[in-house]
Amino acid sequence: MIFENERPYKSHGNGLFKEEDFKKLGENVIFEDNVLVFHPENIEIGNNVYIGHNTILKGYYNNNMSIGDHTWIGQNCFIHSAGRITIGKCVGIGPMVKILTSQHKGDNIKIPVLFTELSTKEVVLEDGCDIGIGSIILPGVTVGEGAIVGAGSVVTKDVEPYTIAAGVPARFLKYR
Repeated sequence: MIFENERPYKSHGNGLFKEEDFKKLGENVIFEDNVLVFHPENIEIGNNVYIGHNTILKGYYNNNMSIGDHTWIGQNCFIHSAGRITIGKCVGIGPMVKILTSQHKGDNIKIPVLFTELSTKEVVLEDGCDIGIGSIILPGVTVGEGAIVGAGSVVTKDVEPYTIAAGVPARFLKYR
């Protein structure tokens, strides 16, 4: 396929960071080995936060990521804040969770989807919610206070506070 206006790729850096690079970095934040952080200048992390091995915090150049106090983020997570991410206090995020805030519109069939405009929407994980291992949270979703998302779920719409949702796509199962 030949493209009239080929777009060059550019590096976003190596993901290595120093404490002073963050917009805000609380006390007792644990970064396990091989955590990568991009655009730390747009990331705020509260106190007593754990970030597991091989996790990628993909800050974005024009939006913020906020992680509240006492939050636990498991190993091998990917959190991308192109559309903004707000993670409340005391949130549990299981290993291998993916949180996405952007997607390609793909509405112009004359060009590859990769080169179509990005659509961004904020993701909010309210205080005390828990995201099960291997789940995927899609753009525009709010997971309510104290809600539980079951392991392996794909969350395409809001999860109400103090409910349990699971499945592909995730659906309401019951109240806690």
